[in-house]
Amino acid sequence: MSKAPPVCNAAPRVPDVNALFGKKSVADIKRGIEKAGIEYVKVGIFDIDGVMRGKYMKAEKFLSALDNGFGFCNVVFGWDSNDQLYDNVTYTGWHTAYPDAMTRIVPESVRAIPFEDNTLLFLGEFTEEAETVCPRGLLRRVLKRAADMGYDATAACEFEFFMFDETPDSVREKNYQNMKNITPGFFGYSMLRAGVHAEFYHDLLNMCRDMRFPLEGLHTETGPGVLEAALLYTDALEAADRAALFKTFTKILAQRRGWMANFMAKWSNDWPGQSGHIHISLKDKKTGKSAFHDAGKPHNMSDAMRWFVGGQQALMPELLAMIAPTVNSYSRLVPGFWAPTAATWGVENRTTALRVIPGSEKTQRVEYRIAAADINPHIALAAAIGSGLWGIENRIEPTEAVKGNAYEQNFPSGLQLPATLTEAAGRLRASEPAANLFGKAFTDHYAATREWEEREFRKAITDWELKRYFEII
Repeated sequence: MSKAPPVCNAAPRVPDVNALFGKKSVADIKRGIEKAGIEYVKVGIFDIDGVMRGKYMKAEKFLSALDNGFGFCNVVFGWDSNDQLYDNVTYTGWHTAYPDAMTRIVPESVRAIPFEDNTLLFLGEFTEEAETVCPRGLLRRVLKRAADMGYDATAACEFEFFMFDETPDSVREKNYQNMKNITPGFFGYSMLRAGVHAEFYHDLLNMCRDMRFPLEGLHTETGPGVLEAALLYTDALEAADRAALFKTFTKILAQRRGWMANFMAKWSNDWPGQSGHIHISLKDKKTGKSAFHDAGKPHNMSDAMRWFVGGQQALMPELLAMIAPTVNSYSRLVPGFWAPTAATWGVENRTTALRVIPGSEKTQRVEYRIAAADINPHIALAAAIGSGLWGIENRIEPTEAVKGNAYEQNFPSGLQLPATLTEAAGRLRASEPAANLFGKAFTDHYAATREWEEREFRKAITDWELKRYFEII
């Protein structure tokens, strides 16, 4: 059973990004790379599933790409997370011969990789036609809509994730059965567990700080080897970048020590699902003050915040595929498993899909609790913010706030959420507000990819089916 990859004993040289690159303009990046003598640069993009794809680039080629962009095979929008080619999309496929799509490097995304010698990481985003289906481009379009309405959006994600004392080889050898968590038992908020594995906690905290996706908090959750990490608040595009990078590099850090981090929505029937909650607020661009806070209104909710929540609630059943993107997502969204099954909202109510958190000018926000750890952060934030902006535009009033346990209450059929990924994809494809918010090219492409995902699942024979039918039927 293979464990962690061999690690060089020599400490890597880590470029000082702040000292080298100033305001992170293209000119700053060029000067800094030359000054540091950097030979290779990593460039990554996030695909439809939020998987980070990328490559090393020679510094000379990278510097040219800073000015002119570069081509990246558009197959990354033509295959699933298992690299299997979609047969139901029009943007790309065998009919287009999978050409390169133009990609722009985002200079301000520069980060040093703390465990790679003298190596920088940059994010890229697609331009031209590919931008219509690019997750980062999607979120930028939604945020431009917010800016045109006079708002800046801020956000933060928090993730629950299980840690396993396993490797990519060992889980396959075990056929994903009888896997060993790094710790047993429940132990929520455990100082004992965090103390025993303090080295890993500090490695994770330090990596997140050094790679500029800092954590506000990190603690054990209830379950074997499960942690919860809350990322710091920032502007919404940067928040999505940070969330996606956090998921990727937490997995990398874990595997470098012979462990694995799991961000599925639900990996076991024995334990609750893994959340990926999103906290969102809006600021008035002119005043810089919270657009959500009004001390003279109930729960300090301004009209804009009330309509924002109303829009999120009204569109949640139509946009759920953007929030719950995998077949596994819907294993979590069932009664009794600590996840909402209807588009509900409440004030400081953790049993609802939307939790309004009253507070000061700085802390008033809404928590989008329907999301799980398997989200593509760029797409999920686009859905959560876009639906709220639609609510403000149309002055959508939410229902009465839920009081008490939402899991035990009945709600109108219009608030019920799709039960499967195929149903959710169909609702998205037919949604006029979604087409208006995100573009028909994106909604059609994305819905097709989700329909493919469930079709792939239906080809599988599960352990449940074998146990249930093998002998008796």
